[in-house]
Amino acid sequence: MTEDIRVRYAPSPTGHLHIGNARTAIFNWLFARHYNGTFIIRIEDTDSARNIADGEKSQLDNLAWLGLDWDESPDKPGEYGPYRQSERNEQGVYQEFIDALLANGQAYKSYKTSEQLAEEREAQQAAKQAPHYIYEYEGLTNEEREAKYAEFEAQGLKPVVRFRVPEEKVFAWDDIVKGHIEIGAKEVGGDWVIQKADGMPTYNFAVVVDDHLMKISHVLRGDDHVSNTPKQMMIYDALGWDVPKFGHMALIINGETGKKLSKRDENVLQFVEQYKELGYQPQAMVNFIGLLGWSPKGEDEIFSLEEFKNMFDETRLSKANAKFDQKKLEWINNQWMRRDTAAVMPQLIQELVNADLISESDAQLKKDWLADVIKIAGVDGISYTREIVALVRKPFFELGDVTDEMVDYVTSDDGRKVFDAWEAAYTALPNDATAEDYMAAIRGIQNDLEIKGRNLWNPIRIATTHEIQGPNLPEMLVVLDKNTVLQTMADIKQKYLN
Repeated sequence: MTEDIRVRYAPSPTGHLHIGNARTAIFNWLFARHYNGTFIIRIEDTDSARNIADGEKSQLDNLAWLGLDWDESPDKPGEYGPYRQSERNEQGVYQEFIDALLANGQAYKSYKTSEQLAEEREAQQAAKQAPHYIYEYEGLTNEEREAKYAEFEAQGLKPVVRFRVPEEKVFAWDDIVKGHIEIGAKEVGGDWVIQKADGMPTYNFAVVVDDHLMKISHVLRGDDHVSNTPKQMMIYDALGWDVPKFGHMALIINGETGKKLSKRDENVLQFVEQYKELGYQPQAMVNFIGLLGWSPKGEDEIFSLEEFKNMFDETRLSKANAKFDQKKLEWINNQWMRRDTAAVMPQLIQELVNADLISESDAQLKKDWLADVIKIAGVDGISYTREIVALVRKPFFELGDVTDEMVDYVTSDDGRKVFDAWEAAYTALPNDATAEDYMAAIRGIQNDLEIKGRNLWNPIRIATTHEIQGPNLPEMLVVLDKNTVLQTMADIKQKYLN
């Protein structure tokens, strides 16, 4: 690709980074980096009522956590700023172009009240008509329309500015993802608002001005923006500007329900921040999101961001809906954790501190022991780091209750014999006994008593850990404190075997 590539990710600071928005950012980043282009972050903050404190910071922090960098942004300004719409609006940039459209008759001031608009919609519904805006100045000259403006202003009404839709025109483009698309101007629902009554530009107007002034060459965004494209092309047309190349990526759907992934669907975690807090790895998140609506060549599914960049090909963006599969995300994260457990270990240990199983200072002093505990507990089988807490809590930090089933095992004839033999063998072993030493002792009891299977292992496990199932017992015994285990056995003996 020979042209200068300039792409943007343009979030609103109205919330945390959603999976769908993260995908938009990632694919724009990949497109820019693959072709040695420029990746820009622009903040679309004109909807002040919905903006939240630290919304912008949250977006940028989470993008950085995913491993993305950018060439221009509010915190890294270039020559095409400002990079916040609110600042551009304060400078009168949008107003200049709105005034130009008003002057040449391609836009007009509309003073209809919300009640009038509601009545029109109800009438259209009753007549089984598609909702559309009814132009209120039909047949009037410019002077007559200006007189109407003055009349409405005298009544204290505040206008919106609407764009006069060229209804007979068809807007067509060759979409990077979806191929050739044509949408008639009549399908947009009539003249639409480009400036609200409070003076703020609407999204479909501001985004065109921004993209033009920032020299955006390609616009990669979600499929839900297809309906916005003809409106935006109208503005490009009216102002005599070149239209960037559009690409609309497939919808992300809930893999279980088949419905579009909705922020209201509380059965699916949908924000990057939530996965970060659970202990998902950024490489895994990028890996998973990068496969939502894009397919690599071959069968491999585990890729780093750098590998994605090198093999990125926009022609492999899929037209078919992308399924959000939670189980696949868990599998991918597990693969990344297993690639380098040592690198993840500090995060795993921090999970134990966060769960109040151990203090920060003790965790530093015992980090080698904690690493052994975590490995023995089965770190290879967890999907994200927070899951380690449940695996190590019992018996490494707490003892569970002794159930009726456990009592039956240790008080049976075989159970009593095994318990006495194990108590003697364990007491005799040195503090630095190895897993092999413990296994040899258990095998010795098996041979001496001719007891095996559950009748052998369960009484030993119960006496040692208050558990019937768990990680490899000889390995556990290496890291369990000997005095604690002896006390556990003494308690079992006193309560159930005397």
